[in-house]
Amino acid sequence: MATHSIVFLFVTLLLPCYIAKEDFVSIFPFLRVYGNGTIKREDFLLSTPFGKLVPSSLHDPQTGVSSKDIIINPTTQVSARLYLPKLSNPNEKIPVLLYFHGGGFCVGSASSNGDHAYLNRLSFLSNVLIISVNYRLAPEHPSPIPYIDSLLALKWLASHEKGGVESWLVNHGNFSRIFVGGDSAGGNIAHNLVLWAGGKKLPNGVNIFGALLVTPYFLGSQPVNFEPKNFTETSVYKIWRYVCPLCRAGVDDPHINPLAPGAPSLKQLNCKKMIIYVAEQDVELRARGIWYYEAVKASGWEGELMKFEAKKSGHVFPIFQPNQMETLIFFKRVVGFLKS
Repeated sequence: MATHSIVFLFVTLLLPCYIAKEDFVSIFPFLRVYGNGTIKREDFLLSTPFGKLVPSSLHDPQTGVSSKDIIINPTTQVSARLYLPKLSNPNEKIPVLLYFHGGGFCVGSASSNGDHAYLNRLSFLSNVLIISVNYRLAPEHPSPIPYIDSLLALKWLASHEKGGVESWLVNHGNFSRIFVGGDSAGGNIAHNLVLWAGGKKLPNGVNIFGALLVTPYFLGSQPVNFEPKNFTETSVYKIWRYVCPLCRAGVDDPHINPLAPGAPSLKQLNCKKMIIYVAEQDVELRARGIWYYEAVKASGWEGELMKFEAKKSGHVFPIFQPNQMETLIFFKRVVGFLKS
């Protein structure tokens, strides 16, 4: 039996044993775990304008950005939504941003209305080709599967440097300006990809130029400055055991805790520049974002490191608070970062 099948059986058959006699336990806004072993996703996000799934469009009437959905891996059916801005020169080569959505590794989609509007806007403002990856979700596909899917997406991107099946990449991708980024869980994935690249080589000698981490998702068993006193009772902590049920170290698994025992040195981060964006009202994850920034700064990493904090803003504010002043400032900073 494949390893991921064993893990899924563990999640569905054994974890409910830890649930008391309640009918279900809600880990809002991610999952409901029932005593009979059933695990269902909360439908809260899907019921909002941000979570509603929307189709791609070959011409956005407001921005001129084209988008389309593709399959990256036919075996796993991992897909992506691509965004190509309107180009003044049909032969123009532009930076490429490989992006990963948030959702605690359990919910979210590259096709959600919030993500689509956000990345369509970013592609338009920055003149960047964006690949938004639909990695497989836990608990059906527990960790490390989301990381494996994301790494394969990065390798797939790099494989196009000398030609490939995706014409937008072949014709318009500038492979000397490859960025990775993400919000929340996607920011965590971006960190892990840049760290992986510190010890491995991508196809065709491609390198990651920069990384964008927006309100990134990091955890750890020991509290850090400004973290809530009951931090282990927050939903972002509770959900991790369903994301990685066989992680012996729990929230000190190196994927989610970059300073855990045995984690690679942050000095190995293999990109030239990085932005870490935290939000003032992100009660659950702001402290860990600042902690991560301080850890990278202290590691001896030689790249250009920037941290910004969005005032009066919550988690993943560019999506959930798209029209506020701090989001406009965010776009101005990120556009400058991607154009550098």
